[in-house]
Amino acid sequence: MNTDVLQGKWKQVRGEVKRLWGKLTDDDLQEVEGDYEKLVGKVQARYGYNREKIQQEIDNLCRAAETRD
Repeated sequence: MNTDVLQGKWKQVRGEVKRLWGKLTDDDLQEVEGDYEKLVGKVQARYGYNREKIQQEIDNLCRAAETRD
């Protein structure tokens, strides 16, 4: 889990989250504000995906954000 990376890179990752899960509103993303658990919950609520699939996608986004530095 990349909770620290997600919080630290939220502004960079936010656009990718929006692209990947377009059903999330700007209000959803503002409420999440880099909180890993809140993001997982929002994606589950909108898409019905299982927790493991969401965590894997978030981890991929965080790894990509780390390598861009």
